[in-house]
Parts: sequence; structure tokens; C-alpha cells
Amino acid sequence: MEVDKNGEIASESSSPEEQVVNPWEVSAKDGGKIDYDKLIDQFGCQRLDESLIDRVQRLTSRQPHVFLRRGVFFAHRDFNEVLDAYERGDKFYLYTGRGPSSEALHLGHLIPFMFTKYLQEAFKVPLVIQLTDDEKCMWKNLSVEESQRLARENAKDIIACGFDVTKTFIFSDFDYVGGAFYKNMVKVAKCVTLNKAMGIFGFSGEDHIGKLSFPPVQAVPSFPSSFPHLFPGKDKLRCLIPCAIDQDPYFRMTRDVAPRLGYSKPALIESTFFPALQGENGKMSASDPNSAIYVTDTAKDIKNKINRYAFSGGQDSIEKHREIGANLEVDIPVKYLSFFLEDDAELEHIKKEYGEGRMLTGEVKKRLTEVLTEMVERHRMARAAVTDEMVDAFMAVRPLPNMFE
Repeated sequence: MEVDKNGEIASESSSPEEQVVNPWEVSAKDGGKIDYDKLIDQFGCQRLDESLIDRVQRLTSRQPHVFLRRGVFFAHRDFNEVLDAYERGDKFYLYTGRGPSSEALHLGHLIPFMFTKYLQEAFKVPLVIQLTDDEKCMWKNLSVEESQRLARENAKDIIACGFDVTKTFIFSDFDYVGGAFYKNMVKVAKCVTLNKAMGIFGFSGEDHIGKLSFPPVQAVPSFPSSFPHLFPGKDKLRCLIPCAIDQDPYFRMTRDVAPRLGYSKPALIESTFFPALQGENGKMSASDPNSAIYVTDTAKDIKNKINRYAFSGGQDSIEKHREIGANLEVDIPVKYLSFFLEDDAELEHIKKEYGEGRMLTGEVKKRLTEVLTEMVERHRMARAAVTDEMVDAFMAVRPLPNMFE
């Protein structure tokens, strides 16, 4: 297994008072904020530094994505090696995914897809998107049929992000798993002991065996031979995975077994978590629609949610606010603007004026409402244009002859 700085296997198991971050649970110590520096140490990944971001700009001849510039994507595994290979003229492919457990996506769900679209365009590389309808069937107690239906609905939101159908293959596990993909799953499964799986994922004797069997399914899209219709004879092709850092356990396992199977280790570029409206120690939850902005929210919904629920770092009186300013560390409207306001100069102006008390909470919330309303409306219109035939086209098992052009 990959090890942490102490030479021990990096795993999710931790004492109750420590933060827990794995694909199914994210909770901070004492209900506070996630400590990302500790997470990097625990997981054994690397901090994404300015030199790498500058290198992306040089190699792509375009401004780095706002998520790179502002540290939304903050950690990586071997991203530098992917850039080394790209600079030598070697291509790579992208792999990301979505667990379809809800009808509509919230803004946090869109972040990996917005960033992946940028990577696809900037580096001119193909992309595979996995819809883990099998996973959600097992973890969320959904029926097979409902999981499959949600996968197609979520595919429409993903397509609406603007992916290029000539470079993108979207697949559902229920439909695609078999053949070469399944052979790779079996190879991975034979390399991972039950003890290792329990150490990495925190499985217990109470978990059904379907959960134990799932990690190889998420592992093998990072091997090019799992897609013989896309990458015949390209078994050495590198894979780069943009994802939130809670998915890291899957790929620590994958990176451990890849060399034993003759594959390159997949590289990762990993994001922070998108905070709930109620604050960074809050949790976005499908059971609480007021904890997040959804792509189906109306302009009125967005305005109401931001005004009523977005946690403010402003002071409790105008006089006090003018005197000492806002606490930007806890202010959710500023954090959301850091994700979605494209203009760096405007963001810095808002932070300075608000932080020094010259701008009020209401003004910041008004600007955020404008930014998110425009973004959600743009997405809604794009999604409305996605037909079932378009979904079929993206999900068709077919070669992509122009995927590296």
C-alpha cells in the first residue's frame, strides 16, 4: 500500500475525536472545519503548488481555471509526472464519475465536472465518465431500476456542462461492466486482501459483501485496457482523475495494485469540499434542501436561500461591522464567490471592502445571488436542450477517432 510520512499504510481508520474523510462520510473533529493539511499528511498526497499551476498555464497557453488559481483543487498524486509526459508529447486521458443518488445535482456536484471540462479542452484529451449506479443501489438502498433511472437523469446534467461528444464516453456500471472491464476488476480484486480493504475503507463485519466487492469497479476505469473500443493497444496510456479528496481511498488502493498488473499508476488532482450554506461545519444533505443551491432552483429560491441560510461573517450591527469588518474565514457568501466569481480583481475588491467593514453583508449576498442565478439559469437552459438521443450518443460504446485532436 502507499504509505504516509511515518511509513505506515495510510487509511481512514482514526480515533473518534479525529476527522473522518472517506467516500461515504466526511466529518471534522468536534464538528469544526476539515483540516486539509492534516488530510494531506494522513493520505500521503502532495500539495498543489504555484509552480505546477504556472506550468499548466505554460503548457496549455491559457489562464488556469479559477478552481486552480484559488486552491479549490489543492492536492495531487503524480500530476507533475502527467505534465512531464505531456511535455514530451505523450497524451493521457481523464476519468471522473458520479454516484447517481439524487434527481437533481447541487452546485458542489458540478465542481468536478466544470473542472474536468476545462482540463479536457486545455489539454485536448479524451474523457471517460463513470456513473456508479451499482454503488448507489448498494449504499443508498435504491432499487436497480431507480439507480439506473437516476444515472440517466444525472447524465443530462453532466452533458449540460458542455462536454465534447467526440472526446467523451459516459457509461453506467450496470450497462457496461463485463468483458475487458470485468477482467481488470478480477485482477484488482485478487491483489487486495480483506484486511487491506477494511483498513482503507473502514468496512466492518456488518457490511454486506456487495460493498466489499465494489472498490475494483471504481478502480479499473483508470486502466486503459478497460476500454478496448477507445484505447486498443494503448495499455501504457496515463490516466488523470479529477475528484474530491474523499474519493482518494479508492485510488490509493488502485495505485498500489497498478504496477503489479503492468499498468501506470493513475494520477489524481483533488478538490476541497464545497461547504453547506449553513457554514463549513454544516453538511449539504439531500434531506435538507436549504443546505445547498440546486441546479433546479429558481431565481427566487436562490435569493431566499442565500438571504436566509448563507452563514455570514458580518457583525451583528452596522456600527460594529463598520468598525471591525467581516470575518472572511467563516463567511459563506465570500467562500461561494471564491468558487464561482470569475473576476479575480472583483473578488479581491469584495474581500477587502467587506473585510474592512465598508461593504455590508446584504451587498455581498446580493452579488452572490446575481452570480449563482446567472450560472444556474445557464445550466438549466443547457440541460433543457439535452435529449435522450444525446444521452444515448454519449453512452454508446464506440471508437472516438478524433479524441486526441
